[in-house]
Amino acid sequence: MKNWDVIVIGAGIIGLSLARELRKRSAAVLVLDRGMPGREASHAAAGMLAASPGELPPPLLPLASVSFQLYPEFVHELEIETGMNVDFRNNGALLLTRSPHRGVEPLRPSELCELEPNVVDRGLTGVFLHEASVDPRALVSALLQACKHRGVDTSFGDGVNAVNLTDARVVGVRTEKTTFAAPIVINCAGAWAGQVLPCSFPTRPVKGQMLSLAMPTRDLIRHVIRAPEVYLVPRSDGRLLVGATIEEVGYDKRVDAATIQRMHHAALTLVPALERARLLEDWAGLRPATPDSLPILGPSRIPGYFVATGHFRDGILLTPISALAMAQIISGEPCAYRLEPFSPARFD
Repeated sequence: MKNWDVIVIGAGIIGLSLARELRKRSAAVLVLDRGMPGREASHAAAGMLAASPGELPPPLLPLASVSFQLYPEFVHELEIETGMNVDFRNNGALLLTRSPHRGVEPLRPSELCELEPNVVDRGLTGVFLHEASVDPRALVSALLQACKHRGVDTSFGDGVNAVNLTDARVVGVRTEKTTFAAPIVINCAGAWAGQVLPCSFPTRPVKGQMLSLAMPTRDLIRHVIRAPEVYLVPRSDGRLLVGATIEEVGYDKRVDAATIQRMHHAALTLVPALERARLLEDWAGLRPATPDSLPILGPSRIPGYFVATGHFRDGILLTPISALAMAQIISGEPCAYRLEPFSPARFD
């Protein structure tokens, strides 16, 4: 039976980016997923890269800020490596709020109109934030291509039931159909991470519903816009993502027509010109959340078993730093980043 150096459970954006980072260090890597790669939280995400103070739990802000700074080079490497465009847009975001925003100078109405002439502010205060966005589906496709190009092995459609142990340390995993051998296993299974025996990490699914529109002109909306009832994320190909709900409903991924209609109406109220936009798609995804709203990153109490999950709404933003920091730890390198607040040990 073939052996690998590392098995990654979960082929979402975190698992694939970590597999690529480990392969860059010459590790033999196998990625396993219960379904198709990148079809869960990564597929459903909007791709906002928001690392502004006040938008994240305070312990997460330093890590998020570093990840945001890593993004341009991370994207550049991927696009050079694969020849694929992941639609990284680094032109900022507009926050429309009912109250002043934490020490940031508000935009004058004329400035807001110049930045987004099609937005009706409805008396809200506009603030410009130095944020970015990326297309998560394109990013997953590029990561999958990069992993294949670098020789990462994959097996999809066969869920991992348990991590196999011998003498209380990792020797591989057991799936529904077979077993795979490796001395290191990394659980990147998102909202399903807690279902892999023998550890039960406290991850839970938090549902988010979204829709996308075909804008009548590609530059109708130029920036990510966050308003009280809805957020808008433009893509360079003329699509506009509208989202998103936060629902504690377990593993229910059904789309509710009334909810989609409410978000669509909120988008039209904000941008009346979207009346001419065509509805392309609606969907729901399950974000992996934890009790303290922080990710789980680091070694478990079992030698050889590591965890990288629980990123909630920030998985896309935290992808570069999660991959880099975890690869450093797993490879025995000095880790340049402080991961103690995210240790699995806090739930033991």
